[in-house]
Amino acid sequence: EVDFWIMPIIQGFVQIEELVVNYSESSDDDKSSPETPPQESTCVDDVHPTFLVALISRRSRHRAGMRYKRRGVDKNGNVANYVETEQLIHVHNHTLSFIQTRGSVPVFWSQVGYRYNPRPRLDKSESETMPCFRAHFEEQLKNYKKQVIINLVDQAGREKIIGDAYLKQVLLYNNANLTYVSFDFHEHW
Repeated sequence: EVDFWIMPIIQGFVQIEELVVNYSESSDDDKSSPETPPQESTCVDDVHPTFLVALISRRSRHRAGMRYKRRGVDKNGNVANYVETEQLIHVHNHTLSFIQTRGSVPVFWSQVGYRYNPRPRLDKSESETMPCFRAHFEEQLKNYKKQVIINLVDQAGREKIIGDAYLKQVLLYNNANLTYVSFDFHEHW
């Protein structure tokens, strides 16, 4: 009887745009030459020259919180500030989807203090973390089948302790449907 008063909402972002991708026969060098007369752009498909692109991000209501105040995994396998982003492309009566998720490293860790970028610390042991880590990835694999994990934490600095704990849990979990990649963007800055 109360369904009338309940409004489903998401915390996130939605944007839908119509795009036209134009192709021409000339090379980029020809286009930039002052001697080349301007040519009218032609599209690959004159019947349906548009692509419909949608970007939808949904933030989980589980374990939401402020950065530096909410970190890691909880006892149910929910990670802090988890977001699922889906990119949809509709072209020629076909819809393509790519889903990417992000969230805090699924181990028990925190950052204590009010200064900018406080030092991270592990809050529970490897064995206490394992069932919660497992619960997190079992839910992920149930929803998305296979996953590529990209670990973005600093592999050499103050976040190394978190990155090492993450890798250890992945190795202990040992699931063929997970691919682990460590990408330290601090090295590529």
